[in-house]
Amino acid sequence: MLTDAINNTYIKILKEELVPAQGCTEPVALAYCAAVARKTLGSIPKKCVVQVSGNIIKNVKSVIVPNTGGLTGISASVSAGIVAGDESAVLEVLKRIPPEKAPLIAQYMKEADITVRLACGCPNFYIDITVFGENDTARAVISNYHTNIVLVERNGEVLSKAGVVSDESTGLTDRHVLNVADIIEFADTTDLSQLEFVLKRQIAFNSAISREGLSGNWGANVGKTLLNSYGSDIRIRAKAAAAAGSDARMSGCELPVIIVSGSGNQGMAASLPVIEYARELGSGEEKLLRALIVSNLITIHQKTGIGRLSAFCGAVSAGCGAASGIAYLCGGRYEEISHTIVNALAIVSGMVCDGAKPSCAAKIAAAVDAGIFGYELFKNGNQFWGGDGIVTKGVDNTIANVGRMAREGMRETDVEILKIMVGD
Repeated sequence: MLTDAINNTYIKILKEELVPAQGCTEPVALAYCAAVARKTLGSIPKKCVVQVSGNIIKNVKSVIVPNTGGLTGISASVSAGIVAGDESAVLEVLKRIPPEKAPLIAQYMKEADITVRLACGCPNFYIDITVFGENDTARAVISNYHTNIVLVERNGEVLSKAGVVSDESTGLTDRHVLNVADIIEFADTTDLSQLEFVLKRQIAFNSAISREGLSGNWGANVGKTLLNSYGSDIRIRAKAAAAAGSDARMSGCELPVIIVSGSGNQGMAASLPVIEYARELGSGEEKLLRALIVSNLITIHQKTGIGRLSAFCGAVSAGCGAASGIAYLCGGRYEEISHTIVNALAIVSGMVCDGAKPSCAAKIAAAVDAGIFGYELFKNGNQFWGGDGIVTKGVDNTIANVGRMAREGMRETDVEILKIMVGD
């Protein structure tokens, strides 16, 4: 039986993770940081110096910043935060921008002196923005995750300082307590009243942007192409629902999503396939909510050893999470879910992250497909065994191996991906 301490910790983790964001979270984090710096300065700055980690450059380069009239890139994100951002809205900082302000963002981006530099010797997630007015300066720094403001200065005076820049767990509940057996027991037994709001909001927000992705013309239309090419089997609908949400989000759709592990794409990939299967199976609301607990926490568990940003595509973790939630809906528990995770990781653990962009939708579809196939393999009496590559005995040990590979082994891969992307 889970202790009250573990139960409460898992509830806190989900409440910390399942929060709304409008637009791709790295551009939005830049806008948030810029808005904080502008507020601290007290005026619209004439000059900005932006220092960011390579992973920020990678994840901001190609994605459209919402409510900017189709602008992309770091300068666009910073300009949007400065001109029209509402820092009190955090990851919905760009939500309330009226259409008439979009031209002002483009104008500021063109006229202001914005310098972007690669920060060295910093965490994988790092944003440092200094803004200059007529006679004053201000600075804001985000480190390790999207909302973690670790430093605010005005004219060199420290106004607030929080967290430890080198500690990835700064400000968050310790995720290392997560393990597959406890996640399943927690999903089975926890009082849903404390999580009902965040889970129902995840269903509503992510379903809405998925519908938009399937009805509109967004990105490469991966979701619609899946349905048009392969039909409406539940396995196809599950992939298409998640991919369609990414189609819309990566191409500037202004609808908010509920994120997981700091990522809207992972939030959609972890939830939408489970929602589709619950509808197909007639599972009922309570069973769906408990299955979403499994999916979300399995995704977070896998990402804990990897880190928020890396060369490892986070869709892989979310695809495994979604398949775990689907297995749970179908009556599976520890044995079925463990083998689903291991089988899926054996298939797609080599997928790289080369930034946020329309092709993320296709990667989500591939990851969800691998997760579902991992479950189908086990249902048919087949599995991958310990000693097969990075697969080892014990699901949590295999998850740890993937984390080690992504965190340590793919560091140089991350560097080379960035060099390729910026033409170095």
